[in-house]
Amino acid sequence: MAIACTQEQFSPFLEEFQTMAHEVLDKWLEGFRPFFESEEPPGLEALSNHFQKTRSEFMSACMQAAIEKLFPHMIEQTQAPCPRCGKSLSRKRSDERKVSTMQGKFSIWRPYFYCADCHHGFHPLDKVLRLAPQHHQHDVQRRVVKTAARVPFAETAEQFEELSGVMVGNHFSHETLNAVADVAALENVIPQREEINARIQRATVASGPPPVLVVASDGAMTPTRPQAPRKTKRGRGRYREVKGVRIYLIGPEKRIIHVASWHQIQEADEFTEDLIRIAERIDVSRVRVALLGDGAGWLWNAMTKAFPQGRQILDYYHCAEHVWKVADHLYPEGSLEAHEWAEATLVRLCLGKIKETVADLETLNPRDTQAREEVQKLITYLNNNAHRIDYLENLDAGYAIGSGGIESANKFISHTRMKRSGAWWIEPYGNGMLRIRCAMYNGTYDRLFNQYAGKASLKRCWLSSLTRFSSCAVRSFEPYG
Repeated sequence: MAIACTQEQFSPFLEEFQTMAHEVLDKWLEGFRPFFESEEPPGLEALSNHFQKTRSEFMSACMQAAIEKLFPHMIEQTQAPCPRCGKSLSRKRSDERKVSTMQGKFSIWRPYFYCADCHHGFHPLDKVLRLAPQHHQHDVQRRVVKTAARVPFAETAEQFEELSGVMVGNHFSHETLNAVADVAALENVIPQREEINARIQRATVASGPPPVLVVASDGAMTPTRPQAPRKTKRGRGRYREVKGVRIYLIGPEKRIIHVASWHQIQEADEFTEDLIRIAERIDVSRVRVALLGDGAGWLWNAMTKAFPQGRQILDYYHCAEHVWKVADHLYPEGSLEAHEWAEATLVRLCLGKIKETVADLETLNPRDTQAREEVQKLITYLNNNAHRIDYLENLDAGYAIGSGGIESANKFISHTRMKRSGAWWIEPYGNGMLRIRCAMYNGTYDRLFNQYAGKASLKRCWLSSLTRFSSCAVRSFEPYG
């Protein structure tokens, strides 16, 4: 079956396309006549607005002409083999397909074939053009999903139409993002081993030690609610913890080179399994692994199982927060005495004098019960994390001691989208949003979307195999059509 013109056949069709495009261009340029005939010349904004409003008319006509001249044999095709049994089939009819692209809306007329033996109907041109099942094609969907992953769905529709001229609805934005999120498994969101190796190479200095790979974990609360049937009262909302990890390299000049982020509303054991799968893509023989976190047991359990060779480092700022809390209970809050005690305690911890610090804490005589409880909490905290507190040595070796990397990831991946005013997320949809946002920041979004688009094209081929008698069923399977 011919897919497009051969090189020898292409030249006359190219000339025909050029002629058609020139005619379309002339018609489009005619729309500028009022500007030239006006007594008052237009301003730049008026010209720009006219281009924006009329550009799609010109570009969509050119797109339609290009398809007609690139695939003339397929548009006029009268015979085709059945892709299942190989039987030679005659064209049944020619069907119109209306599509919306970033260049505008237009129609494609293409032949339809049906094999009575296999009960299989198909449009060969649809497969060649890789048409989406929906009215809005993949170039629109790719950009809509990225926009919806950044701003609320209603705002997505408004911004997208204003900037591109393509009208999409809230429902379409929501459903398309969920459909893309369905194929956003960890394997597709996390960069491949070769990509990670390339980033490690960027951070490697020929004459220096291996670069530091920081594995930082933390939790962030997000609003969720249970899924309820339509037109019923919503269930009670509650905050769930989004467990997240950000992996990055400390490159030359101490600059962060991002490797991967993964954030999900999940249990600790699920997070551990995911982190182990991520670790399998990293060649740890080429890096020095640092595990960075606060005092939460679940994250240390996950990180040490995934990276048993990693150096454990307690987040300095989390440790300092505990120290300052005790200082404000021992002395008047904000007082010079509280400041001096906290700074002196932190200096000793930075020097690795954990036992001495704990011994001094045990000799304190707190002024009240609450202060006594806070002192005991700090003693327990330092004893539990003593092997993770060696800040000066870690700094001298080039390791990170602060959690800024994962804290910022919590903000730009989770908080900025998940904690919008009035937002309450059904868990599967919230996790889908998080996976899309992780893919965007990991640099894997386009590969992820291409996989979705490939599956969507296969779905359309399956739908077209249904008979005309089942047209109602076909529509029910096209959620965005």
